[in-house]
Amino acid sequence: MSHDDSSAAVAPRHRVELDSAEALRLLGSVSLGRIVFTRHALPTVRPVNHVLDGGDIVIRTHETAALTSHAQGSDGPGVVVAYEADAIDPDTHLGWSVVVTGYARLVTDPGELARYERMLRPWVEQSMDRAVRIRPDLVTGVLLTADRWPDTA
Repeated sequence: MSHDDSSAAVAPRHRVELDSAEALRLLGSVSLGRIVFTRHALPTVRPVNHVLDGGDIVIRTHETAALTSHAQGSDGPGVVVAYEADAIDPDTHLGWSVVVTGYARLVTDPGELARYERMLRPWVEQSMDRAVRIRPDLVTGVLLTADRWPDTA
């Protein structure tokens, strides 16, 4: 991969903090993100597709996935995860990024699981017979813009 030095010609960007409602709206506008969880006491990141359902993030997974075993073995509220999604133009460097931190639990209700199977088609050619729901506790988002916006965005 070659290094593109075109960023030197790009005007400075402004970072605008988004409220949690706008951040979740933006996250719901894309289908691909990255889930971050702990595996062998180290952070692990996986690209996944998702759907936003009633403010929760739902991803599909499979029985032997590391995240499935962590979420399945969890008592209480679930396992702590982070979820990130963004849409940043590589040429203009404009866009947004959202990070959600919350608890992930395996979906065990057969009716809910069947509904998520209809709502969310996996983007990899693999059996995805499980679903994980992330309940957001902390939602942060930033907008990268060329315009100066007031801090009250």
